[in-house]
Amino acid sequence: MTVQCNSGYDAITKNYYLTSQETVEYAAFYSPTDPENTMPTQPSSPWALIPMLLFLALFIGSGLYYQSVGVEFAFYEISAPVAILPAIILALMMAKGTINQRFDQFIKGCSDPTLVTMLLIFLLAGGFASVAKAIGGVDATVNFGLSVIPSSLVLPGLFIVTAFMATAMGTSMGTIAAVAPIAVGLTDATELPLALTVGTVMSGAMFGDNLSIISDTTIAATRTQGCSMADKFRLNLKIALPAAALTLIWLFFSGSDVQQTPIEDYQLVKMLPYVAVLVLAVAGLNVLAVLLTGIVLAGITGLVSVTDYNLAQWSKDIYSGYQSMQEIMVLSLLIAGLGALMKAGGGLDWLANQIDRISRNREGGNHQRRGEASIAASVVVSNLATANNTVAILISGSLAKDIASRYQVDPRRSASLMDIVSCVVQGMIPWGAQMLLAASIAGLSPLQLVDSVVYCWALGAMALISIASRWPKLDH
Repeated sequence: MTVQCNSGYDAITKNYYLTSQETVEYAAFYSPTDPENTMPTQPSSPWALIPMLLFLALFIGSGLYYQSVGVEFAFYEISAPVAILPAIILALMMAKGTINQRFDQFIKGCSDPTLVTMLLIFLLAGGFASVAKAIGGVDATVNFGLSVIPSSLVLPGLFIVTAFMATAMGTSMGTIAAVAPIAVGLTDATELPLALTVGTVMSGAMFGDNLSIISDTTIAATRTQGCSMADKFRLNLKIALPAAALTLIWLFFSGSDVQQTPIEDYQLVKMLPYVAVLVLAVAGLNVLAVLLTGIVLAGITGLVSVTDYNLAQWSKDIYSGYQSMQEIMVLSLLIAGLGALMKAGGGLDWLANQIDRISRNREGGNHQRRGEASIAASVVVSNLATANNTVAILISGSLAKDIASRYQVDPRRSASLMDIVSCVVQGMIPWGAQMLLAASIAGLSPLQLVDSVVYCWALGAMALISIASRWPKLDH
């Protein structure tokens, strides 16, 4: 699939941005054909999606089964990186070409530059969280926050701070990596459920990812649909603000009767790594550089202010953080490879064709409403299959533009819906990178967080209302 983008664009770090001057082939498993011809091209086929369905059945099904029989930590009985292995084997068996060609395609998906960047974020996020916690940075930040914010406003305040940071940074991943450890610390100082506090961070991160003008999803949506960033932002804001308001109300009542433990003494100097990370992130520094700086500052702070903290312990804390990210890194790597095989097998093309066929064949009703529903559906199915909201927009972009033209859907409306729907799905699927990162930091199963990402549920409801009522009206 050909998209308008800058050949140096990185969907995670956002060092470069999509432009209309350059056209590149979105390679690896995002492209409908193999640019290096290492694997025979296959027509669109629904069978290529079976491996992903097998993985979900094994992962979710086993967890639900063990939970029903009362097993503690049911979703850890069969871990996701193991549950995906039968799906990968099936995908390799179903693929065409020699065995070497099949594995080459799988490895291409695993080695995509955006994926590698994401894996590095996981590593550095784990290292920063581990060191910051070891030196008392998390406790200091939490106690300071509780000393200035009423306990009933802790959750709304956490959502607002996270949303602001994500909007400024333009990346949900970097925001979650920086703020989720604080959310975990809040549960130690209050009676708030761990899933709720981490879900609040997820909610704020997805708010910013959807609205930020430097977010990869925003840039991809506006470029593929041919509308201005400002127009799309104004339209998105009208749908996102009611969802955010509902989220704040829900969070206020959820935390209104929270009981907090007595605030302990804290040293402001131990907050320095978190303050630096927030400032540098908002300033637009590369997220990898932000996290690396955080690790260095946290270590230096520990050496200066913590008794008996030394270089050896600093090293152990960093490595402990690396180890905490092992599961999410392995799963992300394997999902990317599986996605490459499904894409090469024509699975995503088949989904796009079915949505296009349904939208063409349906008669009656409001044509624009039907077109908008088809655009939203194309993003949903692409996102479910690829577990990447930016990639989902790029894959379904040309189809969405065609549907929008056929049903007279304004490009501003099309871009807005694509961005909103992709963020809703990405914030809720247990195998998405954001959910995996948040769950890994919190030590929870991703499935335990799904119903706690309140903003995504509210935004999804607002999107459905918007499509059904044709609201908000566009300014011409």
